[in-house]
Amino acid sequence: MATEDEGWVLVSKPREKDHWSPSGFSVGSDAEDSGPLKITSGEPAKHWTDALPIGNGRLGAMIWGGVASETLQLNEDTLWTGVPGNYADSNAPKALSEVRKLVDEGQFAEATAAAVKLSDHPSDVYQLLGDIKLDFDDSHSSYAEETYRRELDLDTATVTVKYSVNDVEFTREYFASCPDQVVVMKVSANKPGCVSFTVSLDSKLHHHAYVNGKVEIVMQGSCPGRRVSPKVNANDNPKGVQFAAVLHLLISDGQGTINVLENKRLVVEGSDWAVLLLVASSSFNDPFTKPSDSPRDPTSESIRFMESVKSLSYSDLLSRHLNDYQSLFHRASLQLSKNAKTALKNKSLEINRVLSSASVSSIKDSDSISTAERVKSFQTDEDPSLVELLFQYGRYLLISSSRPGTQVTNLQGIWNKDIEPAWDAAPHLNINLQMNYWPSLSCNLKECQEPLFDYISSLSVNGSKTAKVNYEASGWVAHQVSDIWAKTSPDRGEAVWALWPMGGAWLCTHLWEHYAYTMDKDFLKNKAYPLLEGCTSFLLDWLIEGRGGYLETNPSTSPEHTFTAPDGKPASVSYSTTMDMAIIKEVFLAIVAAAEILGKNDDDLILKVREAQKRLPPTKIGRDGSIMEWAEDFEDPDVHHRHMSHLFGLFPGHTISVEKTPDLCRAVDYTLYKRGEDGPGWSTVWKIALWARLHNSEHAYRMVKHLFNLVDPDHEGSFEGGLYSNLFTAHPPFQIDANFGFSAAVAEMLVQSTVKDLYLLPALPRDKWPNGCVKGLKARGRVTVNVCWKEGEMHEVGLWSENHNAIRQLHYRGATVTAKLSPGKVYTFNKLLKCTRMSYL
Repeated sequence: MATEDEGWVLVSKPREKDHWSPSGFSVGSDAEDSGPLKITSGEPAKHWTDALPIGNGRLGAMIWGGVASETLQLNEDTLWTGVPGNYADSNAPKALSEVRKLVDEGQFAEATAAAVKLSDHPSDVYQLLGDIKLDFDDSHSSYAEETYRRELDLDTATVTVKYSVNDVEFTREYFASCPDQVVVMKVSANKPGCVSFTVSLDSKLHHHAYVNGKVEIVMQGSCPGRRVSPKVNANDNPKGVQFAAVLHLLISDGQGTINVLENKRLVVEGSDWAVLLLVASSSFNDPFTKPSDSPRDPTSESIRFMESVKSLSYSDLLSRHLNDYQSLFHRASLQLSKNAKTALKNKSLEINRVLSSASVSSIKDSDSISTAERVKSFQTDEDPSLVELLFQYGRYLLISSSRPGTQVTNLQGIWNKDIEPAWDAAPHLNINLQMNYWPSLSCNLKECQEPLFDYISSLSVNGSKTAKVNYEASGWVAHQVSDIWAKTSPDRGEAVWALWPMGGAWLCTHLWEHYAYTMDKDFLKNKAYPLLEGCTSFLLDWLIEGRGGYLETNPSTSPEHTFTAPDGKPASVSYSTTMDMAIIKEVFLAIVAAAEILGKNDDDLILKVREAQKRLPPTKIGRDGSIMEWAEDFEDPDVHHRHMSHLFGLFPGHTISVEKTPDLCRAVDYTLYKRGEDGPGWSTVWKIALWARLHNSEHAYRMVKHLFNLVDPDHEGSFEGGLYSNLFTAHPPFQIDANFGFSAAVAEMLVQSTVKDLYLLPALPRDKWPNGCVKGLKARGRVTVNVCWKEGEMHEVGLWSENHNAIRQLHYRGATVTAKLSPGKVYTFNKLLKCTRMSYL
């Protein structure tokens, strides 16, 4: 690149969302009220779910923002209990035969009891890394509370804490850099020589820490080799994952000192500023290598990482972080606005509410209203900018917890404070892991899905052993819960959750979806198709001759749900549940389509699939007009159950649609009505997506509104779903899946697609978001979609296809036109779907 002296200047690459702009359009008179994309608080965190998350895909930190004492709670995504396991059971075939016989005899309760013999051991458990602890001098205890502000800026992926002590303003800045694999913190003051603190590293895991040199702390530790430390001789406990973290401290030149305290802590005195750098690594090599056999030395790795990082200035680290993060985050934007009349009315209501609860002198300006207060008031003001914030927060969290080369996101992403987290924080394959990656394609973050494909590959290795030994089948299988060791056998305990061999099959639908969105034929050929082949081979063997000439799955459960058998007994095991069949149909459609693209139409496997497709039972409607969850119209003892498993064919599947199966859609509508609105966060956002697929904007929005309920961490057991003050979604307790699912569901309200069709604003709540604009969403067929609307009517849509010709049927409010898109060109269509202009990328 030439220098400025030679007449050149550095010009940033245009952001993807800026490739297109509508003509004569602004979002609305209250658009400026959207404000920056920030999660804010006027006080330090009191609970973990008040703290603010940062992450680089592998390393995560929760920022508490304490004044006199600060904590950065740390995670590293490979820290798990356990070692590679044996996921095969030679006794399973005998138990399987027994269960199948009982099902065939209609003894469903007895089959449910016998199916426990098919269960295996539990998954291993996600762990934590530890804490960075900073203690400031006593003067910080008397800081001016009205000056305190803590915020997470989604645009920059940085957390900032500010407060004043007497006449000194202190600022702390935090970020987690992916390009440099480091967590960074800067402490500064607006007057020289005022930065003083003591810093240390600690962990709940077995560890020891020591000062290395004069400016560095090293912490070494280990995860338990088993999920619960056995009460036996320590020599019987296998060596678990080893880890190390290195904290490096830099201070201002010529101002301040660093001293060592007890060889464990570093003391900074009288500096202008201080920068803390944290790197970490572990001995985890891959799911198949025991920690005791790992060639990796986490301590030497961490020290080596730090050597390369500490030579970079803070501004360089920040710049590299921003370039990396914003190249992903800036691909998509969302602006939503109410009309001026509604906004004015709601603002008046909110002012009155605040005035009635506080004196005028205590009211802060609007910029200082905390995010928690905004969530509290959503049921009254329905602030659309808060929907924008939560939509973008899901994208932020995915960028921060899943990058190429990292582990797959777990039940809490990468953030965890406990050695025994809820549900082990393990990937659950019956909705939760899949939901984590729902926004990766439609919300323009396809690279973030790569860890999922690596994980599926690992599951296929272990799953081939489980399929062969447990079920005497070819191909590979995975069940309901897994872990970092790619566990594929059933979970422990009751069949209602443990016996569900469809986890791998559901994951495989993500392989085809990735191709459908990206049109990456190399990915389809080299990555997706071999995994689809193995999954399909298992499904063909798992299907057996059944009733009425159909193929069936036996045993079969609907995830985590029971029914009342005809004899009045509770049961969960039967045959051919609706979800089983919906997933199998989806996988079979995917591999047949993939085979056609790759020239494999005449392969024996594909011929078998085509024959099997003809014999799969249809989705059935029950006596009451709802979708049947089981093959028989069993009584449902819990009609408000959290899982929406039998509606998979509508979303995320494609075998039920408004256009092609209107009768089934009417049954889905009634099924959703029966299920009700209450449920955990992930259930709420699944319902948003389902209502959106039905093009029912009113009910989709009702579920959006339902999610905005502030959860009290001290009484979270009283809540179903909702949001914590840091916008983490609640089951409760915290599960991250609904954060991701919300982003995908909102995208689904605005744009839906097949490889041939594009539906514009299919579930837009026109009275709630009458004005708005979304840019940078992706549609199947590698098409980028931008839509703006005014007073509830589409204003313009901008489309482009980057590197191939595309023909799409555009659908908007009953009108359909055919659009031909040439690569490298941006096409603009008006509300009549007429192309009004064309430009070049």
